[in-house]
Amino acid sequence: MPIAAGQSAPDFTLPTDTGEQLTLSSLRGQWVVLFAYPKDDTSGCTVEACEFRDAFPRFDGRKAVVLGISPDPVKSHQKFKAKYELPYRLLADTEKVALQAYDVWKEKSMYGKKYMGVERTTFVIDPAGRIVKVFEKVKPTGHAAEVEQVLAGA
Repeated sequence: MPIAAGQSAPDFTLPTDTGEQLTLSSLRGQWVVLFAYPKDDTSGCTVEACEFRDAFPRFDGRKAVVLGISPDPVKSHQKFKAKYELPYRLLADTEKVALQAYDVWKEKSMYGKKYMGVERTTFVIDPAGRIVKVFEKVKPTGHAAEVEQVLAGA
């Protein structure tokens, strides 16, 4: 069932690019921007990650925690983060537990072939742990600015 604004954000504990475990509920009291993306170091994902990087000082100024999540392993996240100097944590959901809880692990199709993958989606979560905005089927270019507007209006 799709996750919608007004719902409590499903809690999870996942390893970050540092190898530490992060539990979403430990971030209560802060705004959280959780962006789910298909794969490290691919064109669209790199555009999206770098836009969040460039906007990061403004998110940080609003006391918003930015988290990227994909099914890539910690080692892949470490390379991706270092290559593009990403200032926020990347979550490794290799078992797709959180991706399924957020209903972004979907059947996709490319060139007539069906496969399972992440549908690029961003969740804005308020300090009480409630989802205030869901951006579905995100277009990477300009997306960080859209998210910023939601936080500015909060």
